[in-house]
Amino acid sequence: MAEVPVEAVIFDWGGTLTPWHTVDFVEEAHALAQAALDPHPDAHLDLLRANQEVWGRSRDQHTSATVADIFAAAGLRHDEELLTAYREWWEPHTLTDPDVAPLLRALRDDGLKVGVLSNTIWPRAWHEEIFRRDDVLDLIDGAVYSSEIEWTKPSPQAFLAAARAVGVDDPTRCVFVGDRLFDDIWGAHQVGMRAVHVPHSDIPAEQHGHSEGSPDAVAHRLADVLGLVRDWRS
Repeated sequence: MAEVPVEAVIFDWGGTLTPWHTVDFVEEAHALAQAALDPHPDAHLDLLRANQEVWGRSRDQHTSATVADIFAAAGLRHDEELLTAYREWWEPHTLTDPDVAPLLRALRDDGLKVGVLSNTIWPRAWHEEIFRRDDVLDLIDGAVYSSEIEWTKPSPQAFLAAARAVGVDDPTRCVFVGDRLFDDIWGAHQVGMRAVHVPHSDIPAEQHGHSEGSPDAVAHRLADVLGLVRDWRS
């Protein structure tokens, strides 16, 4: 594997490009419920249950979903225009790590493509607004959001889609960087990508998958990724 040249570095989003935040899922459900067109006193509990079901399918069946799918699973109608409270609730948890901009610039200066592969129920536009806000959108050559495809990590199809998004046909020429040993590390290895673990996230037990990957390297801060990739290329 070490002899295969590196052409691209692809990053997970939440907990990787953004520092890990432990969130209160009941509070999240209350914020989401404000977009319901037919709310009732326990609507947030129905949305909490539906959210857990959707992410459980992601973990076990590697199938994707959207915000609309969560409302449908909760038996509720919603209005996209009323998701403002939900987005505002999430905003403090979306801030890009300060290491990201200089790291992505350095990788691109080295001639590498930069990509993002995120398990997310959010549309592309929301993520691009976040990256634009934090002045890193122009540093990303290609991105795949699971809300737009059929699969979630660790499905090989998700990683192959990410490689294609940055113009790389051979996934073994990609390095994947993520905070989850199942979704990110084990998943990346299924298609032959090198995998770098960012080990600072407190992943809830119910989000652990059936396997834990063994990373090719560990980055204790994102800035460390540059040196690791340069070592592999030298």
